[in-house]
Amino acid sequence: MKTWVLLRGLMRESRHWGDFIPKLQAAYPNDRLITIDWPGNGLLHQEKSLIHIRDMVGHIRQTLINQQCSGPFYVLAISLGAMAAVAWANAFPKEIRACILINTSLRPFNPFYHRLRLQSLPALIRLLFSDTAGKEIIILELTSTSQPQAALAQWIQFQKQFPVSRANILRQLAAAMLYRANKPDVPLLLLSGAKDQLVSPACSQTLAEKWQVPCWVHTQAGHDLPLDDGDWVLNKLALYLTSLH
Repeated sequence: MKTWVLLRGLMRESRHWGDFIPKLQAAYPNDRLITIDWPGNGLLHQEKSLIHIRDMVGHIRQTLINQQCSGPFYVLAISLGAMAAVAWANAFPKEIRACILINTSLRPFNPFYHRLRLQSLPALIRLLFSDTAGKEIIILELTSTSQPQAALAQWIQFQKQFPVSRANILRQLAAAMLYRANKPDVPLLLLSGAKDQLVSPACSQTLAEKWQVPCWVHTQAGHDLPLDDGDWVLNKLALYLTSLH
């Protein structure tokens, strides 16, 4: 039995994995899946978001202790969550069996204008001053090529139930921009959406080249790869897990 730790990104909570979670559980019925909300998001929306990635690592580890989980863990993480996964792997490599990183970007390997695509800046600024529905419409437009309206309706309800404050959005953005990474000594796989409007796909490609790790690219997907094509992600996971044994 494997234990998976799933980490989402900026402004997202565990429920934003959507139907990918039941699909992953169906693919690995004997495995345990742990989803973690960041302070400021989801169940923890009333808490102050962490401004340093190292503190997010502490949050992950304490959450796992509280849930009586022991590693080594298989970590599946997207965007900001993938930064925290890298920091965790750097600090505590023995706790991690493998990291699968989706559409991440890391300083100093990727320039700031790739880590946050300049054309997305006007939308992000609008997001900070939009109402609940407006925020989620912008996020869906930035992160998905398929833009399923059923997901949008769910996201609006999530945000109404557990709103993420403007201050916490800015704190999470700061954490992402400030973090500086090193290559961790754990098995790594990079997954990337070629039509990502938020983070340049060049970020994953650069990391793959510099770190000498595999990178698989979905030619049609955006930033939220599990939303745009969860089955493709599962297929790549299965191929990668086979290569680990």
